[in-house]
Amino acid sequence: MTTWQHDKKELSATETRWVEKARAGDHLAFEQIYRSHCGRIYGLCWRMCGGDKALAEDMVQEAFVRAWNKLDLFRGDSKFGTWLHRLTVNVVLSDRRSQLKRLQRERELSDDLDRTLVGERDVSAGLRRDLEAAIAQLPERARTVLVLYDIEGYQHSEIAEMTGMAVGSSKAQLHRARKLVRKVLKDTDNS
Repeated sequence: MTTWQHDKKELSATETRWVEKARAGDHLAFEQIYRSHCGRIYGLCWRMCGGDKALAEDMVQEAFVRAWNKLDLFRGDSKFGTWLHRLTVNVVLSDRRSQLKRLQRERELSDDLDRTLVGERDVSAGLRRDLEAAIAQLPERARTVLVLYDIEGYQHSEIAEMTGMAVGSSKAQLHRARKLVRKVLKDTDNS
């Protein structure tokens, strides 16, 4: 066994002990987990938040709070870092869905006001709302892949790792998502 393999195995065993202690309520053990993964989780959040530092920091905090609260759900089927990564992706995507719903409501109010004041509809705002609505209607897996690939810039191999699907499934979901979005936009355009 090489030194690198030995160190990696030792780190994994140490992390397993931290997780077990944290499950038992040991805050110091959870702090070690936090320190071990904070940089990687922040990088993920920062990329998924489009470089918005403040939002990324909020998402990191939310991810670790959620991890603490859900430690009992970690079964050890995968590495803890993989579980934490997936949990973080879900936290960010959930926050994004909430933001999109709030923005959509705000835009609808704004569009109503604009129509009242001007008497006509802002076409670009309508198209943007139509696109957001089309994305929101996508099945969960297709929407996740579309957002991570087309909006966040992840590669299929990264998406496969984060979501637990095969690379081929990620590609198929992206193709499906794009096709469904085009159909919804075309149907909206024809109405």
